[in-house]
Amino acid sequence: MQQKIQLRVKPEEAANATSLIAVLAKAIGQDPSQISGYHILKQSIDARSRQQVWVNLSVLAFVNEPPSNRYKDQIEFPKLPSNAKEVIIIGAGPAGLFAALECIQLGIRPILLERGKDVRSRRRDLAKLNKEGIVNPESNYCFGEGGAGTYSDGKLYTRSNKRGSIDKILRLFYQFGADERILYEAHPHIGTNKLPHIISAMREQIEQSGGKVLFEKKLVDLVIEKGQIKETITSDGDRFPTQALLLATGHSARDIFTLLKEKGILIEAKPFALGVRVEHPQSIIDAIQYHCAVRGPNLPPASYSLVEQVSERGVFSFCMCPGGIIAPAATAPGEIVVNGWSPSKRDNPYANSGMVVQIDLATAAEYLVKSGLYKNSSINLSDPLLLLEFQQLVEQKTFEFGGCKQVAPAARLVDFCTNKLSANLPNASYLPGLQAANLSEVLPGFVHHTLQEGFKAFGKKMKGYYTNDAIVVATESRTSSPVRIPRDADSFQHPQIKNLYPCGEGAGYAGGIVSAAMDGQKLAAAIATQLK
Repeated sequence: MQQKIQLRVKPEEAANATSLIAVLAKAIGQDPSQISGYHILKQSIDARSRQQVWVNLSVLAFVNEPPSNRYKDQIEFPKLPSNAKEVIIIGAGPAGLFAALECIQLGIRPILLERGKDVRSRRRDLAKLNKEGIVNPESNYCFGEGGAGTYSDGKLYTRSNKRGSIDKILRLFYQFGADERILYEAHPHIGTNKLPHIISAMREQIEQSGGKVLFEKKLVDLVIEKGQIKETITSDGDRFPTQALLLATGHSARDIFTLLKEKGILIEAKPFALGVRVEHPQSIIDAIQYHCAVRGPNLPPASYSLVEQVSERGVFSFCMCPGGIIAPAATAPGEIVVNGWSPSKRDNPYANSGMVVQIDLATAAEYLVKSGLYKNSSINLSDPLLLLEFQQLVEQKTFEFGGCKQVAPAARLVDFCTNKLSANLPNASYLPGLQAANLSEVLPGFVHHTLQEGFKAFGKKMKGYYTNDAIVVATESRTSSPVRIPRDADSFQHPQIKNLYPCGEGAGYAGGIVSAAMDGQKLAAAIATQLK
């Protein structure tokens, strides 16, 4: 007999199989010896009570029968025939990889072109970035096999459940090497240390099935005839005949946006968010969220999600990384960009989160005029790259205050909110190093003021959050693409170029690993329908 049960248990009971079986037996009125096994279907933590943290479980118990093999059926990938139609996919991030896998299942051969390097070679460039501050414009935290997704923590939570099959995305990650916990945890997480192996396994599957994954193949031009792309040209001079082009370059491929504009292909400015990374000792966040002096051994490092309106402008936490580190995410020399990630165990002593402010076109234009780049009479609010220019200018200004080798400007949290230059900075996870700075001189005034008021409000919501033991690091600016590439709502094709399929974060249609992967799958299905 199988029985599905909803349980509310203590963390130590959830962590121990014998204890959990005892709880299950009591809940269904059976002797523990009659329960031969169980599957956890859903798991979440409820820390609202100040007296006790609870774990909510949905469990399938097996009574007097052996437990089934829960994941015995794998998703199959056929070997493609030699005459299979082909699609060119630009970018090997989550959108591109999952689009390629979906194409194979639909009988289409993916030719995946990635401007960066494979995972193994990419690691060496990341080591130089962290230790020496050397930015390789083609191989960094944003560009390379797996895209930004490989080194962006591996959080698999999304609210975009109407875009596609979240379950299929999670099953594929599990099939290619992720822990099965991602299949039932409320906020699944893989970990940056485990993602490279998983991404490599996906690439091997694509190649085994007859697809191609080519590295250091940067898109530099398109041959367009009669409203269709005929050839895709890469920086090494290779020309790829193109039946369909899925463009999944990610939010940081500025040269691609410039290329599209130069080719007269319609693109649009898209609002995004910009701010800072804030980092606390993990113990402070644990104490706030779990209402205890010391987090118990059976509880994960605590996280948080915060949002506030300041003068009708939103400020909110973004990509919160418990037990994580702050990483340098610049894609060109002369700019500072910070991001965050966590390893699978989330066992670093710090908790960091992006804390960002909504950026609209009018306010960004005003800042660009004040910066001296434009005069009021010359700025064009219809320029699709206007918000990109704003983003780039802030990153370059941050570099001027930080210093060479990716040293980032920073301030203690209370000092940041009171416009003080910190006399010293606490230990932090950011490997290239930090330089004390008054961030009111670094960030645009409206961003700085909104963040100040936001942090004060968050300190009232989370007692202990507003402290000089926390540090604020500039600048978190790659939250999403500042450009959208329009597409038809039904065919997903560009309105001008009928075989161009804008996809994922870079095109403005996703925000994270899962939503980008689902978008890739959806567009792969549309391309397969069109080609067949």
